[in-house]
Amino acid sequence: MLKLNVCIGSACHIKGSQQVIQSFQRMIEEKGLQDAIELCAAFCKGHCVDAVSVTLGEDEEKVYSVSGDTAAEFFETQVMPRLEDRA
Repeated sequence: MLKLNVCIGSACHIKGSQQVIQSFQRMIEEKGLQDAIELCAAFCKGHCVDAVSVTLGEDEEKVYSVSGDTAAEFFETQVMPRLEDRA
């Protein structure tokens, strides 16, 4: 299962982490990936300037900056290829 962490700390919350989470939830449901992706809320990743901070998989060191506007593109370009690699 691929772990997708979205920071919900103060800066990320203010910059729209809830919108990012809702976008990811919708895409996971639309694609039927509930058994393949674990969507988690996380507290501060230490990248508040780049909020909303997202980590993917086991690589907690790589922090991505995602917004509500870029969530769908991030999902297609970063999340989906990781799932294909696991297949």
